[in-house]
Amino acid sequence: MIIRVRTNIGVWRVENLDASTATTADVLAGIAKTRPHVVYEKPLSTDPRCDNHLDASAPLSSQGLGHGSMIHCRVDASTCAENTVAEAGSPAAGGAGDTDMKTEGGGVVTGGTTKRIVDKDGSIKLVHAEGASAVGADRGFRKGQLALRDMKMAWTLQEFTAMDDKYNFKIKRQDASFVGSGGVHLESSAVNDFQSYLRRFQFQQQRFGYLYGKFVDEEEEEKEEEKKPVSSGWGARMPESEEKKIKKNSKVIVEAIYEPPQEADPEAAEGFVILDDPNEENVEHLAQMLGLQRVGWIVGHPPREEGFQLSAAEIIMAAELQLESAGGIEPTPFVTVRVTVGDDGNVVVEAFQVSLQCMEMVAEEALDVGPNPGFCYVNETFTAIQEGKPSATVENNFFLTLVPINGYQSDMFVSQFPRANRAYDDRAQTHDEMKRQLSKSGQAGWTFIDLLSDFALLLYLCKFLDVKTDMPKICASVKDREVPLDDGYKIIITSMAGMDGSY
Repeated sequence: MIIRVRTNIGVWRVENLDASTATTADVLAGIAKTRPHVVYEKPLSTDPRCDNHLDASAPLSSQGLGHGSMIHCRVDASTCAENTVAEAGSPAAGGAGDTDMKTEGGGVVTGGTTKRIVDKDGSIKLVHAEGASAVGADRGFRKGQLALRDMKMAWTLQEFTAMDDKYNFKIKRQDASFVGSGGVHLESSAVNDFQSYLRRFQFQQQRFGYLYGKFVDEEEEEKEEEKKPVSSGWGARMPESEEKKIKKNSKVIVEAIYEPPQEADPEAAEGFVILDDPNEENVEHLAQMLGLQRVGWIVGHPPREEGFQLSAAEIIMAAELQLESAGGIEPTPFVTVRVTVGDDGNVVVEAFQVSLQCMEMVAEEALDVGPNPGFCYVNETFTAIQEGKPSATVENNFFLTLVPINGYQSDMFVSQFPRANRAYDDRAQTHDEMKRQLSKSGQAGWTFIDLLSDFALLLYLCKFLDVKTDMPKICASVKDREVPLDDGYKIIITSMAGMDGSY
């Protein structure tokens, strides 16, 4: 089993864990093998803010983690030099003539993967050197891997084939998404607001947001599964097939969009740079109180040539988000929505999912971003086989499955309050904007709680009201209109907005 660890300096991978018995302590031990001096500023956790700490002694499986799962931590970047350590005299340690360094523990750090630098304070430090040594690259059974004799002195053909197969992917299309026939229902006003902001820049800037809503109504669907091959007279061995019931969410309902802090950057592979989000915890708490969860993400981008749906960076990001949603390499209805403008000036909105194979390859870090954004580049450690031949790239569309889209007008939420984290917008989140929205109460059929039921407005209130005591009571009235909003909260909110008179 592989567990991926997202840190503030990149993603690490811990391999060869036992799926049934591995614990958090085993993950830490795996990290220490290559980064023996790492100092953790925040411990291994299930969430990006590192608030939900993993139990060091409990099995990973009991904590909802499986093959390909992503966990999080923060580390001191100056302590994370990646070293290849082996006992002196062992084949991995190199010969006597190599430029090796002894560590405090008596091991040897091979010169091919580290180098000495002079730090700002004048001290000499050992840091990771990009790329393997020429000798190591030649000896490895695959690029970036140890030589066979460094792993094991004797190999059978069956053992070698089984190990090598772990690095081979036979590329195949996935016929259908993990979303049922109902597709994804996008809240129309929320999507219109998102595309309207993109129009301010003539769709020349990329931007993304997270979709919050619900996975609803499971349905059963027939799927043909292959069994063991059986011979039938002369010719090839053909597999039997059987019909198997599989469950899907019949539809995904999107109620709100949250755009985290970001900067448009045409030089970045994704087209934007994600910034630290001080509201991240409040967003997740608010969604939970409203009975919502993250069900997808939406990305807006400039026009592209026909047939070019998502870039390699977007494919990889979609796979990472699906992995996070599923808790590993498992089916999930988590969706990717793209928004752009066509040649005729009309907005194009489409929904996709990446295949389970794509999720597996991203979990294994087998896919990279390369010069051509229309293709995913295969990491040199791995082999992608297409039409019986090794291929250095995979066209992005091979990984995509289309999800039907339906327009939807929410009967619970409105989408009128200005969005957070937007630059150069006509409107900003202020008390005056809150007054402008809530003052419509009593007009055209609007009630106070109807106008308050705005995800962006409720998130704005989280800055001024207690998230743990006040907001749950307000959200209870939003979720269920039969639950009246306490008059005390009405007075507090209208006072903040500077409203007088009835409400």
